[in-house]
Amino acid sequence: MSNLDRQAALTVCGGRGFVVAEPVRELLSPRRVQLGESTEVRRLLPNLGRRMVGAWAFVDHYGPDDIADESGMQVPPHPHMGLQTVSWLHEGEVLHRDSLGSLQTVRPRELGLMTSGRAISHSEESPRPHARFLHGAQLWVALPDAHRNVEPHFQHHANLPAVTAPGLTATVILGTLDGTTSPGTTYTPLVGADIALTADTEARLPLDPDFEYAILAMSGAAEVDGVPVLPGSMLYLGSGRTHLPLRADSDAGLMLLGGEPFEEEIVMWWNFIGRSNDEIKQARTDWTSGTRFGEVKGYDGPPLPAPALPPVPLKSRGRVR
Repeated sequence: MSNLDRQAALTVCGGRGFVVAEPVRELLSPRRVQLGESTEVRRLLPNLGRRMVGAWAFVDHYGPDDIADESGMQVPPHPHMGLQTVSWLHEGEVLHRDSLGSLQTVRPRELGLMTSGRAISHSEESPRPHARFLHGAQLWVALPDAHRNVEPHFQHHANLPAVTAPGLTATVILGTLDGTTSPGTTYTPLVGADIALTADTEARLPLDPDFEYAILAMSGAAEVDGVPVLPGSMLYLGSGRTHLPLRADSDAGLMLLGGEPFEEEIVMWWNFIGRSNDEIKQARTDWTSGTRFGEVKGYDGPPLPAPALPPVPLKSRGRVR
């Protein structure tokens, strides 16, 4: 997935200096961003209040949108480096193409995981014909320095393991939850899980106290540790938790995101994660000149042009503002 902001800002993220080392309840509001021709997303990370949760560095929530008479998601070929993209759907389909030759339709509750490593490009679009509704989340995971130049690859997992309890099903998207591990490749200790709650459910989800966590509200109305969360919002939970109380009076959908606090400082701009301003500039030059990131074949349209780099020098601000 792409950050289509035409005035993308250089941002320094990571480091443990601002990690909340105790349980908190910090509600994050989204910023609305246009994605492609007809999809508006609610951007939760990076946020004015918080830039990362573990290695999770970018979170967009979109839908549910009625696209019966529209083209739906149409994101032209664009580059990535230094990160993994995670496509997660509750409704609809997304057709993934990349410069490795991958062609895959991702459907609800299936994992589309692309590891960019040193360089890759891809496109995402609603198939033709497509389902009436589109609803999901697009996320990035920052790669640690030791693995950020791995060979790019794409994984699709249609069947994922789940943790169950009365009224609760937690599908493990990435990492490990309560001893259950996703087949998706990870490079840092983290977890991503899709939580379905049925009406009149009260449950306690086991957590790792060394991880920091956040909950993304996808649908319905639920309470997380006593805090009401509505769709399109994110509740940052800090760390030091061994369990998380959940409550739903009606059916609700949540995403749990967590991981060990990311020690390294990273530079994130547009669709790149690097370690320095010069590295980001070089990546932009390589994309603009048509080198390094390869070619996405089969998409009906030109690749996405890179926005101009900001004229101001890069400033380190840590994990929160």
